[in-house]
Amino acid sequence: MEVDSESRIDSSSTDRTSKSSNIESLGLLHSKLAYDGNFIRSASGMLMAGEIVFGLLVWTLIGGTEYLHVPALGWVMFVSVFCWVLTVILFLFYLTMAHTRIPQIPWKILGICFNGSASVLYLTAAVINAVSSNVAIRGRYYFISWVASTIFASLAMVCYAGNTVVNYKSWRSKCEDT
Repeated sequence: MEVDSESRIDSSSTDRTSKSSNIESLGLLHSKLAYDGNFIRSASGMLMAGEIVFGLLVWTLIGGTEYLHVPALGWVMFVSVFCWVLTVILFLFYLTMAHTRIPQIPWKILGICFNGSASVLYLTAAVINAVSSNVAIRGRYYFISWVASTIFASLAMVCYAGNTVVNYKSWRSKCEDT
């Protein structure tokens, strides 16, 4: 009986080493992505976090109502969800430093173009959202949600515009250094 338990121990240890060697051979033991804690503390990281939070609030506040009765709110939903998804993807790229693995993409120029266009889109969405709030009856749930989403759309627009300025200054300082 002791021999069987020893042979089981030996076979299980060889199974573990063979599994770990298989994992190492596949390159799965160590991740190639790194976590950049400094990004979250940077101005661009904080602004992106604000964009994510405010964008999420915009589309959840509108999505929780019957916004389909007001066709203009469909545009607000499109802008908020579209920009939110792209911002989350870019945030994860920067947070994991995956953008350093793709040097062919000019990341600063991409940030300027994306944040600039997102701030213009959010400007139109905030104006449309404010004008559409007049359709709702004052004091009702829809009215309060739509007014709150207008405020958060404006805050998201400010974050995107601020991130555009931060990216532009960063890009400009890199151009002057070279």
